[in-house]
Amino acid sequence: MGNLLRLLARDESNCCSPQKYDVYLDFENAQPTEEELPTHRETASVLQHSDYIIQELQQYKGAGKEIREAISNPTEETQQQAWRAVLPLVRRLKGFYEFSQKLEAVVPKILRQLCSGSMTPTQHLEMQQALVKQFAEILEFTLKFDELKMTTPSIQNDFSYFRRTVRSQHMNGSLGTPAESDVISNELANRMSLFYAHATPMLKVLSDATTKFVAENKEIPIENTTETLGTMAKVCQRMIDPDLIARFQRGETQLFVLRVMVGLIILYDHVHPVGAFAKASCVDVSFCIPGIIKGCIKVLKEQPTSNSEGLLNALR
Repeated sequence: MGNLLRLLARDESNCCSPQKYDVYLDFENAQPTEEELPTHRETASVLQHSDYIIQELQQYKGAGKEIREAISNPTEETQQQAWRAVLPLVRRLKGFYEFSQKLEAVVPKILRQLCSGSMTPTQHLEMQQALVKQFAEILEFTLKFDELKMTTPSIQNDFSYFRRTVRSQHMNGSLGTPAESDVISNELANRMSLFYAHATPMLKVLSDATTKFVAENKEIPIENTTETLGTMAKVCQRMIDPDLIARFQRGETQLFVLRVMVGLIILYDHVHPVGAFAKASCVDVSFCIPGIIKGCIKVLKEQPTSNSEGLLNALR
């Protein structure tokens, strides 16, 4: 939070012209052009499952009761009950992890479309709105997932119990058939463990995918990527203007734009060599103060607590 307070206190006299960012992103109705279509179709095939993933995570109750009973009273019956409770949850966690890998695969393809070539970031946003919309949907999903994960400590407790149980009893057959106890390989379990160890695992996947994209595509200057992220964040901030909000056809679009704006700032901060909060950052801090961060915080505070608290925490 200290970085935000310092930014809010800086001089606003050097604000860059807003005309450069006078773009309206049609997050509700954007349709792909012929050039966008291949990447758009591939991304759509992944994103069609995002709502289901969020719903599954929202309904995640955990097996804490059964695990505590199995630990405090370790009989065959209590251990069997804990195993039967944990196993379907671990399968669900596996599905979440596999979905993150699909996102990791499509993000570089979207970035290549939005960051390569001779067009400016603003022109990319204007001409490739369907892909911009999909990238925004990935950012929104990322924030939603990570906010839910941070408030579901039973995820790591369940997975830790599963791993301990498999290690100690995998070979004696007391937990059921080999197919059940072999629900995931040890290698996959290790990768899942690293994934869920992060407070914000989906953001880690997204930022790593973006960093890897920059590192592996030397022909695309890093400035192309960071300026695209920064410009998109600035455009989203401008879209929170009441006159532009009035153009939204759905009430939830305003919160969607806010989530995307927060996600872009965080992603930019991960990818840019000096971060989003440094004076050398391409997210010009003079614009960032009244525009992105100050505007974002102001609007978030006007939202219901249930909608805003997670985003404010993400910025902190």
